Amino acid sequence: MTTSPPVAAATAPTERPLRRRRRRWTGWQFIGPFMLVFALVFLAPIVYSLYLSVFRTQLVGGTSFVGLENYRRALEDPLFWEGLGRVSLFLVVQVPIMLGIALLVALALDGGRLYGTSFFRISIFMPYAVPAVVASLMWGFMYGTRFGLVGNLNDLLGTSIPDPLSPDLILAAIGNIVTWEFVGYNMLIFYAALRVVPHSLYEAAEIDGATQWQVIRAIKIPAIRGALVIATIFSIIGSFQLFNEPSILQSLAPNAITTSYTPNLYAYSLSFSGQQYNYSATVAIIMGLITMVIAYVVQLRGMRKEA
Repeated sequence: MTTSPPVAAATAPTERPLRRRRRRWTGWQFIGPFMLVFALVFLAPIVYSLYLSVFRTQLVGGTSFVGLENYRRALEDPLFWEGLGRVSLFLVVQVPIMLGIALLVALALDGGRLYGTSFFRISIFMPYAVPAVVASLMWGFMYGTRFGLVGNLNDLLGTSIPDPLSPDLILAAIGNIVTWEFVGYNMLIFYAALRVVPHSLYEAAEIDGATQWQVIRAIKIPAIRGALVIATIFSIIGSFQLFNEPSILQSLAPNAITTSYTPNLYAYSLSFSGQQYNYSATVAIIMGLITMVIAYVVQLRGMRKEA
C-alpha cells in the first residue's frame, strides 16, 4: 500500500513568500494614491523649479544653460535682500506678539474661570475662517484715511490719526491683519494641548500651595512645549511666505508696497509681470531653503529643551 505526500506540506514553503509579497504590495496599494498626488503637486513643481533655475531665457539667443548664475544674481540682488529683511523683521516682531496673545487666551479659557467659554473660543477662532483676501480688503477699507474708518474718525473727532497705509506704518498694519487672522488658530492649538494635561498635576500643585502663576510656569507651559514649537514653526513658515496681505493692499498703498516688498511678491512679479520665469524660480528656491533651515533649527532647539 502506497501513500502520497501531504499536499499542504509540499505547498507551504512556496505559499509563504507569496503571502509576504502580497502583504507588501497591499500596503503600497493603500498609500499609492497619496504618493501619486504628492508627487504631482509637490515633488514635480520642485523638480521643475530646480530645472528652470539653471537656465536663462532671452529674446536674443533663446534658452541657455547658465548653471548657478541665477543664484549668484539673486544673492547680489538688493531688492531680494530688502524683501528678506522686511519679512525677517515681520517675523521677529509679529510672531512673538501673536503667539503670546494666543497663549494668554488659551490659558484664560483653560482656567475655567471665564464665563461664556464656548462663545469666546468661537469668537476668537472665527477670524481664521475669513479668507486672507477678504480680511485684507476689509482691513484695507478700515485703514483708509479718505474713505475708511480712520478717515471717518478723523472727521468725527477732528484729529489726525497717522495713515496706517503710509510707508512707515504699512508693515505694522499688515502685522495687525495677520495677527487678527491667526490668533484663533494658534489659540486652538494651545487650548487643545492644555486640555490633555492630567488634572492630577493641578491637584498636587494645589495641595502644595502653588499659586496660579506657579502652576502656569511649572506645569502648563512645560506640558505644551511641543505645541508651542509646532505653532512657532508654522508661524515662521507663514512669515517667510507673506504674500496675500501685501498683494491685496498694494492697490490701496502703491507708494508703500512695491513689487519687491516681500520675496514671494517679488518672485510673483518677476514671473507674471517681468516674464523672468527662471530668475523667479531661483528666488523661490532660495526662500524655500532659508525657510527650511530656520524652521529646522527652531525644531531642533525645541526638541532639545523638551528632552
